Amino acid sequence: MEENPKNQSDRRYYLFAMRIVGDFGATIAIPVVALVLLGRYIDHRYNNSGYLFTLIGFAVAALVSAKIIYKKAKKYGQDYQNLK
Repeated sequence: MEENPKNQSDRRYYLFAMRIVGDFGATIAIPVVALVLLGRYIDHRYNNSGYLFTLIGFAVAALVSAKIIYKKAKKYGQDYQNLK
């Protein structure tokens, strides 16, 4: 039983979309978790009264994630054009 070309094309697009979702999710989550945990550690170790380094870690993670997402989005845009 062969699939028709339309189903194969749809499947390629769905797999491509799932790859993007997974990649972007990891790109956002990993820096946020790592840098916020590092900030919490520094806050508890050296600055018991505040959340300064936790907030700084989150801000840096957001900037790092944004830059990486931008680069990956450009690459995925080119890959999408090649799917057509």
